[in-house]
Amino acid sequence: MSSLAVRKAPSAAGTTGAAQGRPPLRRRIALVPTITLLLGALYCLLPVAWVVIASTKSGRELFSTFTFLPGTGFADNLKDLNAYRDGVYWEWMGNSALYSGLGALLSTCVSALSGYALATYRFRGRETIFNVLLAGVLMPPVILAVPQYLLLAQADLTDTYWSVLLPQILSPYGVYLARIYAAAAVPGDVVEAGRMDGASEWRIFTRIALPMMVPGLVTVFLFQFVAVWNNFLLPYIMLADDEKFPITLGLFTLLEQGSNQPALYTLVITGAFLAVLPLVALFLVVQRFWSLDLLSGAVKS
Repeated sequence: MSSLAVRKAPSAAGTTGAAQGRPPLRRRIALVPTITLLLGALYCLLPVAWVVIASTKSGRELFSTFTFLPGTGFADNLKDLNAYRDGVYWEWMGNSALYSGLGALLSTCVSALSGYALATYRFRGRETIFNVLLAGVLMPPVILAVPQYLLLAQADLTDTYWSVLLPQILSPYGVYLARIYAAAAVPGDVVEAGRMDGASEWRIFTRIALPMMVPGLVTVFLFQFVAVWNNFLLPYIMLADDEKFPITLGLFTLLEQGSNQPALYTLVITGAFLAVLPLVALFLVVQRFWSLDLLSGAVKS
């Protein structure tokens, strides 16, 4: 019996050593989400990397060199893009900045007022209104584009800047986010204390509730800005004058002309690369203020 016990002891020790050599099962399982996220990030960033590299190539290099090999024509592409139709590309960029900046700002204001009212006040039909807004979140924009065009045509507003701005002001998703954030960030006791002190409802909203809602409203502004900047269908239906085109529609017209003039492909790619830069810069700036707002809110609480 003693010799048998002695013979089995090394086997048990070897099993323990082998188990110690392998990573724990929990750690191996935790690697699966990480690998999945890395693959998803690669899938999303690969087209961006292609645009960045292709924008450095001349028309000859674009179709003759390896896909991810940088070229030598970026400076010439910029010159050609600036010279195309006396710099109409920068008019498109300015139009996109106008549509996105003003549209996102107005949409954020409407979302803040609506979300605060739905979260704070108790009135008949409140849940019905909120459910209708949720239905609006799930509704594809393509369904609303033609009715919006007919309504604005009746008001003689088509082919104007307002035809692109007005439909963007009310964002069901923005109102939904503002309502959820206001319900979580604005305590009812604070609102009641303001009323007991004799403050008006508007003063309570602007001086008490609105500063608490700033991090959520920054998120609403960012989402709406990106949505308007990337919007293609609404300007395509509403606008006929190419001087009012946003960057998405302008690049589309360039791409259509590129089927007859292959030299324009380099302008489209370079323009697409430049069009991404404002979104990246805005995200970095807004994320900074968003983090500061969250930190200050935690300190104040």
